[in-house]
Amino acid sequence: MLFPSRPFAAATLAATAALFSGSTTAQTYTSCNPLQSTSCPSDPALGKSIDVDFTQGSSDLFTASGGTPTYGSDGVSFTISKSGDSPQLISLFYIMFGRVEIAVKAAPGAGIVSSLVLESDDLDEIDNEWLGADDSEVQTNYFGKGITSSYNRGQFNPAANNQADFITYTVDWTSERIIWTVGETVVRTLTAADAETNQYPQTPMQVKFGAWSGGDPSNAEGTIEWARGPTDYSKGPFSMVVQSVKITDYSTGSKYTYGDTSGSWQSIKSDGGSVNGNLGGAGDLSTTAVTTAAASTSTANVPAGGIGSGTSSSDSSLPSGWVMTSDGKVVPSSSATVPTSAAAAAAATSTDGTVQNKPEAPNSGAWQQANIHPWFTVVTVMASALYVML
Repeated sequence: MLFPSRPFAAATLAATAALFSGSTTAQTYTSCNPLQSTSCPSDPALGKSIDVDFTQGSSDLFTASGGTPTYGSDGVSFTISKSGDSPQLISLFYIMFGRVEIAVKAAPGAGIVSSLVLESDDLDEIDNEWLGADDSEVQTNYFGKGITSSYNRGQFNPAANNQADFITYTVDWTSERIIWTVGETVVRTLTAADAETNQYPQTPMQVKFGAWSGGDPSNAEGTIEWARGPTDYSKGPFSMVVQSVKITDYSTGSKYTYGDTSGSWQSIKSDGGSVNGNLGGAGDLSTTAVTTAAASTSTANVPAGGIGSGTSSSDSSLPSGWVMTSDGKVVPSSSATVPTSAAAAAAATSTDGTVQNKPEAPNSGAWQQANIHPWFTVVTVMASALYVML
């Protein structure tokens, strides 16, 4: 990005940016935020447990985005070869509390990030992220309601040899606590009582996992620094491999609906089931040890919003009847409100009859929500004109 050299013009543009950031509530984006509307579409519920072995091929419970994952005897690979690659799989369902167990071999490479992200329509989020510059740790993180004004919620936790070995990582999430494990070692526990105010994730979550380049030169300097970049693509390609994933929904039913705009778990309604109706359905959490964090992220510019800096509808493979909007959301074709590409509507037929409603695919890296003062555009134009005159 080029910045003006004239001090007054620079100050004017900086002031404009400050006005904009002050009117923005988050760095991520959702096409219908239940904190702002009571008419958002319902979320299709998993309502059960699934066990997916990617060494046997793809699953129609997930859709690809940001690139093309490939399948082989080791599982599904997410490969970064060039700037803009961010291949991922996005679930066509949500869980309302639950457990996610994923067997992962993280991608190597400075600036390369392997990610497991749970994210809700109102931008609650739980993360595991592996930085390619260090094969000894995993970063655990959480966000609530898209609030990223501080970055002191992350921890770097031990995960030795994570690029050479398949390791099973578990996120076990209830209304009372989140437990992150590496193998059978508990590396972090967060209770709802200990979370920052209004920051405990507690709304229906979509599951997505894949790789992206946090060290890409197009990213913000803080993101590149956090990812320990910059990325040197000549040393690639870089691949994250997922062998399997087990997911248990701790609630039951066919879909989840926000009952009001509070964003509290008590407001969530289940159609045909009940919230926490399958609590403990994954069985006891197998743990043999507990360890402490290697470091915190109190000074790191940790990005929220999951995987990559954008989602391309042109390289997605969606089940029949589903489309991806231009802001990266996976929705039924009948409810799409934003123009979509023909390629996004092209489809592989889904055999899962339980997915009936919109699965909201959060737009990774989109940095704004629709909470902008109407006069922002006028101020921006005036600032730009002033810069030209100067």
